[in-house]
Amino acid sequence: MIRCFRFRLVLGIASAILGDRLLRLRSATLSYRRWLSPDCNQSRNHRYHKTNEKSLTHSPNFFNFVKIPIMKLFYDPEISGDFHVLNEEESKHCTKVLRLVNGDEIFLTDGKGNMYRTEIMELHQKKTILKILETIPNYGKKSYSLHIAIAPTKNTDRLEWFVEKSTEIGIDEISPIICKNSERKFIKTDRLNRITEAAMKQSYKAYHPVINEQIEFAKFIKQDFNYTQKFIAHCEEGEEKVYLGKVLKKNSTSIILIGPEGDFNLQEIELAKAAGFIPISLGESRLRTETAGIVACDVVSIVNWL
Repeated sequence: MIRCFRFRLVLGIASAILGDRLLRLRSATLSYRRWLSPDCNQSRNHRYHKTNEKSLTHSPNFFNFVKIPIMKLFYDPEISGDFHVLNEEESKHCTKVLRLVNGDEIFLTDGKGNMYRTEIMELHQKKTILKILETIPNYGKKSYSLHIAIAPTKNTDRLEWFVEKSTEIGIDEISPIICKNSERKFIKTDRLNRITEAAMKQSYKAYHPVINEQIEFAKFIKQDFNYTQKFIAHCEEGEEKVYLGKVLKKNSTSIILIGPEGDFNLQEIELAKAAGFIPISLGESRLRTETAGIVACDVVSIVNWL
């Protein structure tokens, strides 16, 4: 009798829990279906697209005026004319991920400083046709230029992390340099470009940083650099180094050298100094290669914003 009662009690509790979860699942499903309905699409479009009330050219930052859902910025280096066709990958993102419809507005950049406000004319999984409504030139243009030459890390993920975050902060050019102490001698530039593209769209930037092919340090340092300031960050002791934030000039063009995990060797440091590079410090802590690159990038950004 007691066993029968316990069995019924357990069965009752399990049924109640399962029933409650099914009820919640049904409620969530109905809410999602309502969200995908045409009426709700029109409501969402009304919330997001009020661009006709005021020209975007009168706004210092049109992303502050238009409420844009995440990842509604698309990239294509070749944009011309009044219409543009998205490639298959971007078209799938529009249809399958964002669930956009004809008439929705999205933003497009060529990575050269131009930002385009566009309207979807024909939505398709393989090619989506956009009509360009407005062009904003020099969108988000910085008052300074930054080039970081950095040695690839042994763990590729760490270099990719640097490329991603420096793009979000703001950088113009990245050069992978192979040093004597470098543990990694080869990198995939195509992959770094894809990471840069994703970071550029994530941070709503209109400039795509240049990712140069890897090069030996000895060859790199012999180039004719046309920069206002040139710096090398190294950990070698016995030499007085000034903190980057104190010597960096605002609104200038600069290049910074970041060494590998084993740091630059003495010969590389002397070659850099002979080429006019000033030894600098990035603080009291001993930093990883990718962290040093991020710190340098951030210091340059902060100095120019103050």
